[in-house]
Amino acid sequence: MSIDSEIKAENAEATALIPCWSCKGPVNEGNPFCGTCEAVQSPGQINHFVRFGLPVVYRIDESELDLKYFELQRMLHPDRFVAKGGAEKALSQQQAISLNDAYETLKDPQRRADYMVHLFGTEVLPEGCNLVNDQELLMEAMEMREALLEAETADEVMSVGQRAFDDIKICIEDLADAFDLHNYGEACRLTTRLKYLQKLVDETKARRVKLMSV
Repeated sequence: MSIDSEIKAENAEATALIPCWSCKGPVNEGNPFCGTCEAVQSPGQINHFVRFGLPVVYRIDESELDLKYFELQRMLHPDRFVAKGGAEKALSQQQAISLNDAYETLKDPQRRADYMVHLFGTEVLPEGCNLVNDQELLMEAMEMREALLEAETADEVMSVGQRAFDDIKICIEDLADAFDLHNYGEACRLTTRLKYLQKLVDETKARRVKLMSV
């Protein structure tokens, strides 16, 4: 089975009918409530995109994600279930945890890329592709780190950070294109690049604060 077929199968599975734990009526897996008795359901193992009813694409509509998140958050907040039984209260808490994790993952470009690489079955380490085996990425990372080490003033550090920040924007667009073209090997490589660029930006911020405090 191809990777695309596996994702389609997973999405189809997410909409399969399962019995409600409370009334045993049919519920689409991934639906947070039973349509018959309205009991809150288990969050299940559906992927983050399906949880929000979004297509599995990197270039997501963030305003739509926000809208669906806040709507579901309001519906599933544990405070709404304080008068319910223990099982339903526990399920609402599970739903809230799963919802927050899915939202935080999809909202962040780096976490979204890493999640999608793994979702499409690319065999990578949890921290990303192996940077050491990609000489081009390795050289770029070494050069930018060397530039940061050589920066002696806050302005010089800010210049290094700005370059990394600009590269991040380009990398995110390249990632979207790679996923659109189903080039998951390239998406994996760019996910690694995005990770070290973001780390470099964080390091430049810390270095600049330290220099300005001297």
